[in-house]
Formats: sequence, C-alpha cells, structure tokens
Amino acid sequence: MEVYFLKERFRHVLEMNKSPRTFIQDRTIYEGVHVFVANNYKQGHLTDRDYDAYMELFGLMTDMVRYPDLMIYLRASIPHLVTNIQKRGRDYEQAIQIDYLKGLNDLYEDFIYNKYPGKVLTIDVDNMDYLHNKQDLTSIIQKIDSLLFGMFPLDNKI
Repeated sequence: MEVYFLKERFRHVLEMNKSPRTFIQDRTIYEGVHVFVANNYKQGHLTDRDYDAYMELFGLMTDMVRYPDLMIYLRASIPHLVTNIQKRGRDYEQAIQIDYLKGLNDLYEDFIYNKYPGKVLTIDVDNMDYLHNKQDLTSIIQKIDSLLFGMFPLDNKI
C-alpha cells in the first residue's frame, strides 16, 4: 500500500513539475515517507528490508524533483485533532487511537524541524478557525503571500 502511495505522489510531482500552473498539494511525497511510512515502520508493519528498499526508492525519486516553493505545516495539538476527527464524523476515523495521533504528531514535528530542508511556514491552528473565520484565513493568506513574494526576509523555518 505504501509503495502505491509513493508511486502516486511521485506521479503527481512529475505532472506538477511539467506544468506552468501553481499547485496546492494536501500531502507531499516527503511527509508521506517521513511521517506515515516511518510510523508504519515503527509499529512493525514494514520489515527492515522493505523499509530500506522503500527509502532507497524514495531517494531515487526525490533526486529527480524539486522541493515545493513553500510547505505549510498546520500544527495542532492532540485535543484539537480529536475535535476535528469528531466533527468530520468519518466512521473509519472514529477508532483512531490517541497514541497513534501522538506518534504522527511527533513524527511531523521531527520531519518539519529536523529532516525537511525546504521552506516551511508553521501555523498553530489550535486557536484558529480558518474555515469559518475570515480573519483567520486572511491572516494565513497574507503570511503565505509575504513569504512567496519576498515582502519579508525568510528564515528556512518560520
């Protein structure tokens, strides 16, 4: 399953790189590997051999593409994530364990701050409602515009 997701994300990256259009992507090839595959590996769902082969394949693929212009990390606490899951009401999400969410959150933090070399904008969403509050959404858009269009100096991680 993970190889299928990697193949599909890689295909999307290649298509995006060929296009002159601008894209917004929900999940990149990078956190798919460094968060979700890493989590499956930690939980024992991948053997060492399969994980090593997967990571080698990932390395070959990512050598052929460029990093996104900007990655936006919507940082959320576990209680916030649980609230969102309950609001969505998706049956398959309702049984997600707190430990699983914590593991993913920890891996996201490690990925963003220790592994990902591209530009990142971190937005703490615990006290935001960008879906229903126009000011919150406008604030996020302004930060993105300022980072992408050079209005303010950009550290690698904001």
